[in-house]
Amino acid sequence: MSDTLVLRAGTLADASTIAATIAAAFEQYRGKLVPESGAFGETADNIAGQLRSGAGAIVAERNGRLLACVMTETQEGDLYFGRLAVLPEARGLGLARRLIDAVEAEARRRGMPGVRLGVRVVLTENQRLFGSLGYVETSREPHPGFDYPTSINMRKALE
Repeated sequence: MSDTLVLRAGTLADASTIAATIAAAFEQYRGKLVPESGAFGETADNIAGQLRSGAGAIVAERNGRLLACVMTETQEGDLYFGRLAVLPEARGLGLARRLIDAVEAEARRRGMPGVRLGVRVVLTENQRLFGSLGYVETSREPHPGFDYPTSINMRKALE
């Protein structure tokens, strides 16, 4: 068996593993985000429903084990990505960057002009990562029920 990392499109058969990967990756934020992350509500059925409705997923796996994933959907003519998730034991291997590169490649393949994402205002380290990859803030907005910005929208224009 090869020890090669494989990036591929996620399928309905991956829904439960994608949901488990998101849950494990986002656990570090439990009780630290206001409002609580919607990632904690992701289930296999929810992921499968998103995939059936036209959303996409890209997964990174080694030896058949899913280590990281990201969900995608079309938004305002661009490719939006969310739920970027890397298992804690797989961090530091560059998987987040590889998944973002794969999202950007998919957007280019589809002829889309850009890639979008949302990041929490309080997650400054994530904002710095995205900024270093060419993403710029386009707006700030509150989650429902809040009267102050809790989320930052970012976009990267593609060549």
